[in-house]
Amino acid sequence: MEETAFAITLLRWFRENGRPLPWRQTDDPYAIWLSEVILQQTQVSQGTDYWRRFMERWPTVADLAAATEEQVLRQWQGLGYYSRARNLHAAARQIVAAGAFPDTVEGLRALKGVGDYTAAAIASIAFGRPAAVVDGNVYRVLSRYYGIDTPINTTAGKQEFAELAQSLLPVGEPSAYNQAVMDFGALVCTPQAPRCNDCPLMEGCTSLRQGRVGQRPVKQRRTKVLQRHLSYVYIRCKGMTAIHRRPAGDIWQGLYEPWLTDDVPEEALLLRRNVKHLLTHRQLFADFYLWQPDERPALPDGYQWIDEEDIDQYAVPRLIELLLEELWKQST
Repeated sequence: MEETAFAITLLRWFRENGRPLPWRQTDDPYAIWLSEVILQQTQVSQGTDYWRRFMERWPTVADLAAATEEQVLRQWQGLGYYSRARNLHAAARQIVAAGAFPDTVEGLRALKGVGDYTAAAIASIAFGRPAAVVDGNVYRVLSRYYGIDTPINTTAGKQEFAELAQSLLPVGEPSAYNQAVMDFGALVCTPQAPRCNDCPLMEGCTSLRQGRVGQRPVKQRRTKVLQRHLSYVYIRCKGMTAIHRRPAGDIWQGLYEPWLTDDVPEEALLLRRNVKHLLTHRQLFADFYLWQPDERPALPDGYQWIDEEDIDQYAVPRLIELLLEELWKQST
């Protein structure tokens, strides 16, 4: 069967070319789960360092569960998409409360923030369950090889690719196969400039034969990206500064920010204008200011004064990191 040849070829390629990632040296479900959550929206090169720091600070799921949410958010700072960190922490407490790490797709799927892909990855890699993963790499490899034009961001597309991926899963090797197809998509069948001339699957690749590699996978057009303009004022007053914690249900929930205002004081110094920051379906453009009044100004409810030297102890979104970096740069 063609499917068997496809899987055999991938497994052979993986044995020779698979990435030696640190979480592949263990079958600890906590270590594997942590890597999957970190890599959801993060490149492997950056995510590996964060994974190591998390494992050093909280080597077991019980250690992570015992931490405060604020400690976890602070450790996560720089990775973005902070709901991942909050869900990671909440799920750790679920696991500890249950008394054991769930070892089935259904049990894993019940954890906070764990979707179909992450559940299948942990179940197959840590526990050997026959569950196929479907992520961006898998969509790309399968759509190109089999010539599938069903949009991957539709219900029909998700179902079609999930069924195909499951049908290709070789008996007895779900862990190796899932990691093989993900690595293959990351290293050979890449989004841009795929290595088609070096591809061990080139003879059977429908898209290569049709000259349509760059046209797949297909995505349905999405909603227009909205733009929002923000003005942040960093207040420096007698060694103190003011911060505010973002409320529940808002972007950057639980993270801290300086004064956000539409009425910037005239004496405030502009540090940087129109700093662009991308979120899902939204573009933010921020102006950064420094204001150094002689006395503490009145601020809206919810702001608190802290020692300026302590600001590194508070978790902030990436946009505010850029503000602070600009501030330190101009202060030295």
